[in-house]
Amino acid sequence: MALPLSWGPAKTVIQIEAGTDIKDVLGYDITDDEMLLVREALKRARTLLLYRLNEGTKASATLGALAVTAKHDGVRGNDITIVVEQNIDDDSLFDVKTLLDGREVDFQTAADASGLAPNNWVTFGTGALTATAGMPLSGGVDGEVTNADHTDYLAAIELHDFETIALVSEDATLKGVYVAFAKRLRDGEGKKIQAVLANYPIADYEGVISVKNGVILSDGTTLTATQATAWVAGATAGAQMNQSLTFQAYDDAVDVSPRYTNTQIEQAILNGEFVFTPSNGRAIVETDINSFTSFSPTKRKHFSKNRVMRVLDGIANDFKRIYEAYYIGKVDNNDDGRNLFKGECIKHLETLQGINAIQNFDAQNDIKVRQGDESDSVYADVWVQPVDSMEKFYFDVKVR
Repeated sequence: MALPLSWGPAKTVIQIEAGTDIKDVLGYDITDDEMLLVREALKRARTLLLYRLNEGTKASATLGALAVTAKHDGVRGNDITIVVEQNIDDDSLFDVKTLLDGREVDFQTAADASGLAPNNWVTFGTGALTATAGMPLSGGVDGEVTNADHTDYLAAIELHDFETIALVSEDATLKGVYVAFAKRLRDGEGKKIQAVLANYPIADYEGVISVKNGVILSDGTTLTATQATAWVAGATAGAQMNQSLTFQAYDDAVDVSPRYTNTQIEQAILNGEFVFTPSNGRAIVETDINSFTSFSPTKRKHFSKNRVMRVLDGIANDFKRIYEAYYIGKVDNNDDGRNLFKGECIKHLETLQGINAIQNFDAQNDIKVRQGDESDSVYADVWVQPVDSMEKFYFDVKVR
């Protein structure tokens, strides 16, 4: 996910693990309002690859010969204050404190600025130190975000491994760019990812999830459909191959925004939209679908179900992991070598059947591995039947 931020390295992919302290990296605690979308993504995702889109101006201050500059650009630097005090044990030394929102985040003792090391918040110049009760930094600016910054982000993130990508923007042009990116990675590069956008069912593609509406959190915060893409991307990435998000509750949400009538919800589903509906004081996923709606005899409705896609994408990714880790360049391309690879694939598919990700797998007939057209190539035919979840119930009740 790429966001405009007020702190952190610009134009850089930052890896954030759920449950870790992010303050030194992003400038804010995970509970702060500025980290809302990071917090929503990490409610279900294990790892967030965050990219700061904007570049701005660093806050700074000068006291006599001492120049102090914020480590990163952005308005968060304006909340930093430097305090310099005479050391009570040695009057030739000074205690230098870095404060953020009035709280100490770094403490050093030195005779002059040359003895001060950069910390997570500021860098120091050289020169004499002068006592001060508080020297606030100023001049920090976030900087503006352009569509070109998103282009830079896509070029950077393509080099990383990930399951989903969220676009937190209402810009129609950017939505088209992200859809094209997802299609190229899925169909051209073999990277089975899904893009999560707001209100873009015209994508009509299994690699794109179109979020229809947002939710209201328990503290009263209202998230738009655009903001809700963070949770949907995180929940999709965090879901297991044998798991559907249908009727799962959005964490800490008590209502949806806006609400829709039953007829509108049905139409949204027909349009291929991922919609939240209210249920007993919760916001639940009505059905876990993507934007694919142009069904055909050779590509049927199954491809619109995200649980099915997780199985198919997972198999593609797992097979790639298996042959890269154990077979490419390491095993002979003869009957013995190909049978070894076939056996590994069968073992994996049987594991998937054991967790009800697939069903009716026949190891004798549903996988064939043969010599490819060239001496170093291998061709595999695999047939699988993904397991879907119970989602529609029809009752025929007769009154006597």
